[in-house]
Amino acid sequence: MRLSLAATLSMLTLSLLANPALAQSEEDVWSNIETIHGDADGFFALYGAMQDIAMSDDPTLLADYALYPLLVNANGESYDVLEAQDLIDDFDSLVYPETLDALLTQDVADLIVTSEGVGIGNGAIWVTNVCLDDACAETQWGILSINN
Repeated sequence: MRLSLAATLSMLTLSLLANPALAQSEEDVWSNIETIHGDADGFFALYGAMQDIAMSDDPTLLADYALYPLLVNANGESYDVLEAQDLIDDFDSLVYPETLDALLTQDVADLIVTSEGVGIGNGAIWVTNVCLDDACAETQWGILSINN
């Protein structure tokens, strides 16, 4: 029995959906972050703090971890949030509950690690490691963007 190209592609697609690619290990994620950005321990400290903050629903603490200006995509618009108080004042309209849920339910092995940063919640939140001095001897992890 010969299948048409369309039928073959459909079966292949269904097969891939039924058997997704194996996720990388948590150790692989740590290694990728360390290799690309450095200070993987700093990332995981921020990641844990962000999850704790999301559980406590305290926008003040989350705003402390943002890098300003912070790009926020919400309500079909893009906003440059200039300072922490702006994020705090408009938190409920700028950070959706679904975004916080994505942060809380994120599996470490499924983090997105690129040269731009680390995506949490399938890219709902991006964090990056920035240099604090010219030699980049001191760095700080922070929230780069929020994409509801």
